[in-house]
Amino acid sequence: MLPFRVVDRVKFIVERQLVKGAGFQLLVVGIFIGLISLIGGLLVVPQGGEFDDPGSAVWWAFLRLTDPGYLGDDIGVWQRIVSTALTILGYVVFMGTLVAILTRWLIAKMEELERGLTPVTLKNHVVVLGWTAQTPPLVSELFGASGRMQRFLEKHATQKLRLVVLAEEASAAQLHELQNEPGVGRRAREVILRSGSAIQPDALHRVACLDAAAVIVPSQTHHAGSLVTSDIETVKALLSIAAQARHLSAPLPYVVAEIQDMRKLSVIERAYPGAVEVVAGDATISRLMVQNVLHPNLSEVYNELLTAGEGSEIFVRGGETAEGLTLSELATQRPHAVVLGLLHPAECGGWKVNLLASSDTLIRNEDRVVLLASDYQHTSADPKAQPLASIKRTSAQAVERPESNTHRVLVLGWNRRVPSLSTEFGSYNGRHFQLDMVSSIPLEERQWEIARYGVDLGKINGRLLEADYMVEEDLRNLDPASYDTVMLLSSDRIGSDEEADARAMVGYLQLEDILAQSPRRPQVILELSDPDNRHLLYGHQSEMLISPMILSHVLAQVALRREFRVVLDELFTVGGAEIQFRDPHDYPLPASADFKLLEKIVAERGEIALGVFRTNADERGRHLMLNPPRDHYLELQSGDQLVVLSAS
Repeated sequence: MLPFRVVDRVKFIVERQLVKGAGFQLLVVGIFIGLISLIGGLLVVPQGGEFDDPGSAVWWAFLRLTDPGYLGDDIGVWQRIVSTALTILGYVVFMGTLVAILTRWLIAKMEELERGLTPVTLKNHVVVLGWTAQTPPLVSELFGASGRMQRFLEKHATQKLRLVVLAEEASAAQLHELQNEPGVGRRAREVILRSGSAIQPDALHRVACLDAAAVIVPSQTHHAGSLVTSDIETVKALLSIAAQARHLSAPLPYVVAEIQDMRKLSVIERAYPGAVEVVAGDATISRLMVQNVLHPNLSEVYNELLTAGEGSEIFVRGGETAEGLTLSELATQRPHAVVLGLLHPAECGGWKVNLLASSDTLIRNEDRVVLLASDYQHTSADPKAQPLASIKRTSAQAVERPESNTHRVLVLGWNRRVPSLSTEFGSYNGRHFQLDMVSSIPLEERQWEIARYGVDLGKINGRLLEADYMVEEDLRNLDPASYDTVMLLSSDRIGSDEEADARAMVGYLQLEDILAQSPRRPQVILELSDPDNRHLLYGHQSEMLISPMILSHVLAQVALRREFRVVLDELFTVGGAEIQFRDPHDYPLPASADFKLLEKIVAERGEIALGVFRTNADERGRHLMLNPPRDHYLELQSGDQLVVLSAS
């Protein structure tokens, strides 16, 4: 073994002290200042003169080292040489090094504060665990839900929404992204960002999960083939929150968790014994897509109902606001809203959905009322408004459908939702589909994913085809015009949502070129992953679905009113009430009818009128008009359709 050199040993010891932080760095600099002062004092002691003892000489050297103003007071050549050397060393060691250490320490502290590593000291706040493409629209939804939010804050005895977001690396980039999100803007500074991962217990303590009024856990993005999936992270986060609550003997907060695989529901319920609502992200989007296939143009309906912005939304109010009234009497007192039905408490817990309930159904205190309105305040009685005439509606009856032909669907692209999409198609037993799924991903890999999910391709006449829709010749060979519906999916196997959407949009434009040469045009549904791209294809003929925006709305609204989830499950799954488009000629409508008359005529069939879908878009590119004023004359044109809530 080679012997250590003394110089190397000293350098190593000094280095170990310097890396311990600003305090140890200042200590090392102080030692150097003391040594320099001692050496400088000893050098001038032999000169005698003004120095009575070595201590006075060392003090003289220290003053020259720390303050250059003493330089002109020295007498004698040697004393001036030593004094000049001490002054130069003072600039380097005392001032330069000291200022550098303090500056670096201050910058490090500022960066640490910006990273959000300090635990918050809040109660009854809202926590979002994770930063994804859904987070900015989720924040926008929470800020925009003014009426519902006020009710939520009153319930938790607080006056102001305090929102804490946990990001992997909190920085000014997230703040800038929030500022650019419509509906947030300057309010982005009200959002408290903290660094950490949802699977780290100390990060959960940092955002004070146990003191929160609601904790929202959106699904994280993981590359295909990763052993750690988003659902695993969600379960780990719930286990950590439950463990902290047991350790501190604290009550568990209300949690809204998004999962991708609905088969993990029992695992979630076992991991978290507290109040939890589970939103199945993949299943929700798959349901909306299949409903859109069954009811063309439905995308504009759920884009209005399930995204922030102008238009109507679904609200759930407590039965105490209308206790003792019938649904018909309630509707007369809500002239700016459409009463959709009730939720009844189920014996085994949860809720029994009763949309399209008979108009003479009595509202109880424990019930929940479901309404469609453009603003939360319209769901309350308005004493200044003129009451509406009572409308009688009997219980809805399921409509007998004729035997349908096989509906051919071409799915272009692949992401983790394709297996759940296939399962959703298979859940409609009375329908016949042929599902051709096209991707450049190797066939064996896709077969493995389909088999792992338990999808029976035979039930939906499913085929896995290998081709790249970005190659024009491959796309032409598929003959997309021969299908009834073409769906373009945003891939989750590309580096970012922007890149995935770029591929999907270019593929869509190429598809349009091919369809323009064919006399027959199928329904085209385009899925996007980045909300910032929602305006890029404005005016095109496809129906667009932006998954993060829809899921953000669902998560936000379920966090504010947990009964909201069962309403969506009822509306967008097989069976139960369904939003449908109807030909106006199916009803005995006069040539000129207002929405009030339309409601009455539709109610005679046990249905609820929601609005009108125009065949020609208005100046804003909108076809849909939901919940128009009751005295608004519809002026129906050829091709217009009625939007109704009917039994499926």
